[in-house]
Amino acid sequence: DALAAAAEEPHDFLVGLHIDGRRPARTGYEVRSDGRVVGVVTSGAPSPTLGQNIAIARLDHTPTIGGTVEVDIRGTETSATVVELPFYRRPH
Repeated sequence: DALAAAAEEPHDFLVGLHIDGRRPARTGYEVRSDGRVVGVVTSGAPSPTLGQNIAIARLDHTPTIGGTVEVDIRGTETSATVVELPFYRRPH
């Protein structure tokens, strides 16, 4: 049955990342947790509004908001905090 097969397939979860350090994550960079690749960065850039580097990533497991992952930025494992999207909500 197609519904049962779809339920067994891995799902992707789109999350925000606050990247530690000065280098921004870029499209295609691997996201790891406990040494295992769990996703990929879909976009990333410095955020002048937030004062830090941010990225959007697609993860293959249910993310823990506030948890940490590592992003491979040019061969350097860089810590990142998983956050909800959108990154910023304008005050009303």
